[in-house]
Amino acid sequence: MTESTPRPFLRSLARGLKERCPACGEGRVYHRYLKINLHCAVCGHDLDQYPSDDGPAYFTILLVGHLVIAPLLFFSFVWRTSAWIIVPAVLIPLTGLTLLALPRVKGAVVGALYALAVRRQDAHLHAADRLDDLPEAL
Repeated sequence: MTESTPRPFLRSLARGLKERCPACGEGRVYHRYLKINLHCAVCGHDLDQYPSDDGPAYFTILLVGHLVIAPLLFFSFVWRTSAWIIVPAVLIPLTGLTLLALPRVKGAVVGALYALAVRRQDAHLHAADRLDDLPEAL
């Protein structure tokens, strides 16, 4: 695939949500829970070039917090029930939901980075450029 080939954003995002290669949609993105394959087994695309470091964790926290915790605070039983009951009753399903959502969100981030053509080497080059712009007095 050449750099001039268009990469549809929503298609790449959807393939990532399904934990599939954003380039072909067939190969698996992971070979373990969150460990990204170096290359797609089907099309050979380099999957390791997309820097999805901390972003997926932040997006997952944002998603789960807004979809679960915020609405839960509107129910009055949360405020009347003992903390010994509420904390485990909320944290156990919340942990499960977070662990289920994290690989899908990370796949979506990889798909988005693929569609936007953001690669790890580009991020390092831009960081080096910013270091060159620092004043000498520092």
